[in-house]
Amino acid sequence: MSGYGKECADIVRAARPGSYKVGLILGSGLGSLADEIEDAVRVPYSRLTEFPVSTVSAHASELVAGTLEGVPVVILSGRAHYYESGNPSIMRTPLETLKELGCETVILTNAAGSLREQIAPGFPMLINDHINWSGLNPLIGEEDEKRFLDVSAAYDPEIRKALSAAAKTVGEEMHEGVYMWFSGPSFETPAEIRMAQTLGADAVGMSTVPEVILARFLEMRVAAISTITNMGAGLQATNLSHDETKQMAPLGAAKIKKILRQFLKDMA
Repeated sequence: MSGYGKECADIVRAARPGSYKVGLILGSGLGSLADEIEDAVRVPYSRLTEFPVSTVSAHASELVAGTLEGVPVVILSGRAHYYESGNPSIMRTPLETLKELGCETVILTNAAGSLREQIAPGFPMLINDHINWSGLNPLIGEEDEKRFLDVSAAYDPEIRKALSAAAKTVGEEMHEGVYMWFSGPSFETPAEIRMAQTLGADAVGMSTVPEVILARFLEMRVAAISTITNMGAGLQATNLSHDETKQMAPLGAAKIKKILRQFLKDMA
């Protein structure tokens, strides 16, 4: 543990006493979910020790605690990415804070590029496994023997089943697949996309995997959903851009919001 998680959790509890059940880390396009939290308190990351303030325009960089569909939740509205600092463990303190606040489950969202024609932009993809192509790991330098972490079932099968059931309940199509993490910030080349397809990836992105590893290290249950914003390089006629990500992310995010609300409703 970095030692700052408890300090940050105490700041949140001082603003809103209580314990929480689910932590949500919101990627591009999902920031509006934080506005739907009831009885909410909002704490800017700048007030929390060792919380990284994102340099990405679509990330708000604030913690929101309250209830959603009757479930006590903590939302991290925005994340810091490896490519912003060169530190794969940049989200360690935020995750330790969720743990200290009582969150047993963490659900992450992100924007991703599809490698499969049937997984089209504008739709969500439930992640069932990942490929850490970067070779980086947030546990490098960790001295605890827990660093030898088993991630063979990193994405909790029961939570995935519940999220899939929630998607069916609200009538939203949600694919399932393998997410490959590239470090970014440049997009992948067409050759890298062909390689990723060959290796069995269904989508690519620049986040989430380090957070999943850290959350499992902290013994929290994990699930993750990608908003598909584009096809990978060489699979679409237009050039890739962050503007495209920001434009397309809200389409898939609206579907994910419905799924997450139903998931929480079923949990309550």
